[in-house]
Amino acid sequence: MPIESEVIVDRRRIRRKLTFWRVIAALGVIVAIVAVGALATPSGRDALTGSRSIARVKIDGLIRSDASRVEALEKLEKSTHPAVIVHINSPGGTTAGSEQLYDSLMRLKAKKPLVVVVEGLAASGGYIAALASDRIVAQQTALVGSIGVLFQYPNFTDLMKTVGVKVEEVKSSPLKAAPNGFEPTSPEARAALDALVKDSYAWFRGLVKDRRNMDDATLQTVADGRVFTGRQALGLKLIDQLGDEKTAVAWLVSEKKIDKEFPVKDYKLTPRFGDMTFLRTAAAVTLDAVGLPAFARQLEHSGVAQAVDRFALDGMLALWQPASGN
Repeated sequence: MPIESEVIVDRRRIRRKLTFWRVIAALGVIVAIVAVGALATPSGRDALTGSRSIARVKIDGLIRSDASRVEALEKLEKSTHPAVIVHINSPGGTTAGSEQLYDSLMRLKAKKPLVVVVEGLAASGGYIAALASDRIVAQQTALVGSIGVLFQYPNFTDLMKTVGVKVEEVKSSPLKAAPNGFEPTSPEARAALDALVKDSYAWFRGLVKDRRNMDDATLQTVADGRVFTGRQALGLKLIDQLGDEKTAVAWLVSEKKIDKEFPVKDYKLTPRFGDMTFLRTAAAVTLDAVGLPAFARQLEHSGVAQAVDRFALDGMLALWQPASGN
């Protein structure tokens, strides 16, 4: 019996030592991952490669106001990257968000040569962002344009009548909270919305005319809300050249005297430590090291649902969407 007790004690001692070294190893992995994560952020990466590479920025999906994106672009302004290529693949978004992005890119362009490459789609707010560049490059079959503004809201009046629900309200004036979707839109409310849309539309048209040096006749043609292929857009002065990133680099080399040997490297629009994915990975490694693989797998996959973008696009929209069938 004493011998068996000693064996059990030895096994427990070995197990504790093994757990200890597993934790030490996991902590080492965490430190390494954090270091890599720091270097993957704009400021950390720029310290090593900024002066020797062209920054590649990607604008994907719906555009809305984003303070983190503004901060990242401001850091890029102050970086040592000699030039920037912005890849846009966006149907637009809110007018306020698109204007914010345009202003940020304009400030960036004042500091560094900036070329936009349209990857598939630069429509409405996506095209507003593209207007900030020194040059717009698009593939032949890309979609560009959709110059226009809309204000959409659902109206549940008929449905509420069917289910027998009525919304009561007391408000300070007839146009307060109009339209509200629970009653027919009054002529006064519709006129007020129409004025908002027309004012934003005039701003958008003026931006296109000024930035693309466009005459009134061409502006009238392109500003009816349609999208155009890259081939069509070139003839209508919506873009400057057909091509891709290599085309953009060639222009920077020939026109802005950027060294042709400089590579193009990703510059993520994420502030320092803003993307916590690497920390989740580190935590999963730690759990797996201490003998909790089930929890590790659960943690690694917990970001899947969060990875699905959920945009609440409120207010005026500069957004293109293909018409759905009836």
